Amino acid sequence: MNASYLTAAHRSLKFGTRVEVTNKRNGKSVVVRINDRGPFIRGRVLDLSKAAASQVGMVSSGHASICYRVVG
Repeated sequence: MNASYLTAAHRSLKFGTRVEVTNKRNGKSVVVRINDRGPFIRGRVLDLSKAAASQVGMVSSGHASICYRVVG
């Protein structure tokens, strides 16, 4: 996964699927493209690239409560 692209990993969504991710705490959102499998940590649904995490304000915490929906 290239950290400078707006991408994410998901266990089952098809590669290329576009997903809008919203940080529940601050309301910031970003649209990412699924390009990898994962995360493989129990309780986590998406693994965002550093660029995407930065857009939603979760780089410093490393994780956040989010909502996501498939778009397009």
